[in-house]
Amino acid sequence: MRRLRIVILLLLIAGCQGLTAKQRLTAYPADSAANTGIAVIVCPGGSYCWHDMEYEGRQVAEWLNLHGINAFVLKYRVAGIDAYCLGYRVFGLGNKYPNMLIDVEEALRYVYQHADSMHIDTTRIGVMGFSAGGHLTMMAYTHNRTPYKPHFLCPVYPVVTMSDNRYVHHRSRRGALGVWRHLNQAMRDSLSIEKHIPDDCPPVFLVNCQDDPVVRYQNSELLDSALTAKHIPHTYIQYQTGGHGFGASDTKGTAESQQWKNQFIQWISNLNL
Repeated sequence: MRRLRIVILLLLIAGCQGLTAKQRLTAYPADSAANTGIAVIVCPGGSYCWHDMEYEGRQVAEWLNLHGINAFVLKYRVAGIDAYCLGYRVFGLGNKYPNMLIDVEEALRYVYQHADSMHIDTTRIGVMGFSAGGHLTMMAYTHNRTPYKPHFLCPVYPVVTMSDNRYVHHRSRRGALGVWRHLNQAMRDSLSIEKHIPDDCPPVFLVNCQDDPVVRYQNSELLDSALTAKHIPHTYIQYQTGGHGFGASDTKGTAESQQWKNQFIQWISNLNL
């Protein structure tokens, strides 16, 4: 009887999460006088279990605004700490792939459909993401099933592989796939970005640090190699220091890794879209 009560409680928690953990897109429009027409959907990281809405969300959007770039911070659906720790997704409930992919697809649809009213150039819409959000950034093109596609991608210290156990970020894999599917090799392969770069992939700006203690730096090297093999225009910058999770912060990371923001602005300014 006690075990039955626990099961019922977990099912109730899962049901409540399903009602509340929906996507949320927060718009940060650029000042009209400085508006470049560029728009970026920002996907904060958090192992597909939570979101860093500060350093990898709000601060990123405000930094982009300073450069005349419209930003949209996406709080996409994730497993949640409670689901990850309690394991109730074993019953097939809760958030997991493809929920987060659907959310970024819907975010792209929204930006495209509101481009005129927000003075956004529909040929200059991109996605930027951090850690697991970097994985979602790439999926916004590689796995996108809609006509609304990004024209550039910026994964920062991204999770890339879900199948190479030497480098995989286990928490993100389980967060994305759930309790049982993260053990399925076919599912792992299906979400390993390095295996799914299309010939028409848009330009990519890729950044990571060799001393990253969370997501192994080889993830970005796998992505760089896959992009190179497909002759996709891209810039890959690997810093020696900076760690993980610095986002757009002026205090986290190192002086070396903080350079990525200026280098991205220079890259996007020179990008021929």
